[in-house]
Amino acid sequence: MKIAIASDHAGFSLKEDVKQLLRELGHEVRDFGAHSEEPVDYPDFVVQAADAVRRAECVRAIVLGGSGNGEAMVANKVPGIRCALCHDVTTARLARAHNDANVLALGQRITGSEVAKDIVRMWLDTPFEGGRHQRRVDKIAAVEARVAGRPAPARGGTHKTRRGG
Repeated sequence: MKIAIASDHAGFSLKEDVKQLLRELGHEVRDFGAHSEEPVDYPDFVVQAADAVRRAECVRAIVLGGSGNGEAMVANKVPGIRCALCHDVTTARLARAHNDANVLALGQRITGSEVAKDIVRMWLDTPFEGGRHQRRVDKIAAVEARVAGRPAPARGGTHKTRRGG
């Protein structure tokens, strides 16, 4: 799988660990930076990785920072991106299984390297369950389209909506 990766200076060290893991697992990695621990602004790098997923140049992306919060916020501004900030394997599994997260955010100051590697493995290995979750992912896309002022994309099919549900 081709995976984009990006970080700021605060996530650089963890990015390098995750990048090595991805390569060991046989994935192709496209690194959008940062390329050192020199202070930089994470939006400059994260948007490139998220945009690579949007343009289907990469299947998924992993973005890293000090906490991962800002990185998730930036990634989620890119149309079609569903970025999940995960701190454990349970949130990583649910982000994929229920939300079809195509971008993973991690925080180096929050999650150590070994836990982060476990999170990455879980996130990569968990398939999207579809079903009732597809309906919800479709609704996310519809909200995104509505606030952007464009038609909603055709995604997982048509679903009947129950009142109050």
